[in-house]
Amino acid sequence: MYETMVTLVGNAATAVEHRQTTTGASTVRFRLATSTRRWDKERGCWADGDPSFYTVRAWRALADHVAASVSRGEPLVVHGRMRVWERELPEEKGGQRRVSVEVDAVAVGHDLSRGTSAFRRITRVRTELTQPAGQPGAAEAPRGPGAPAPEPSESGAPKAPAHDPTAAPDWSSPPGEDERGDPRSPAAGPREETAIAAL
Repeated sequence: MYETMVTLVGNAATAVEHRQTTTGASTVRFRLATSTRRWDKERGCWADGDPSFYTVRAWRALADHVAASVSRGEPLVVHGRMRVWERELPEEKGGQRRVSVEVDAVAVGHDLSRGTSAFRRITRVRTELTQPAGQPGAAEAPRGPGAPAPEPSESGAPKAPAHDPTAAPDWSSPPGEDERGDPRSPAAGPREETAIAAL
């Protein structure tokens, strides 16, 4: 089904009602009055015709901005999706059928043909949730192959391995290998003195 997009020019007939839904989303509601201008021949001037009233709703960031910017009686321009509701009143209230027109606003602004307005941009900062090191859920630094696992501390968090900057580096070969990386076998026997002298 196609949506009906409309643009209304009028005045805020009521104060802006600002509230939050159960999910935490901001929403506003106010009534907008619009009327046509016609030439009154008897008085010789322009006059307003019969007014029409619309219920305007806005959500989230637009709702917050409307609540902080719009007051009753101010000239506005509203653009949004129009919806028409029909309902019948109960018998104790006359049993009449009422028709209400609502507009889900996607843009709201002041009518600058009737005055001036100062615009102020709102900057929203996104904050990333970071987990400090040592806390549950914190990412653990990668360890190389063969590196020992860190010992747990008293609080249960892994303890980083101690590093001694004054310790001399270990350049010896791993057990079972010589300088050339060949495994030693018991049958290989001792090396010849001539090979040692050549080295």
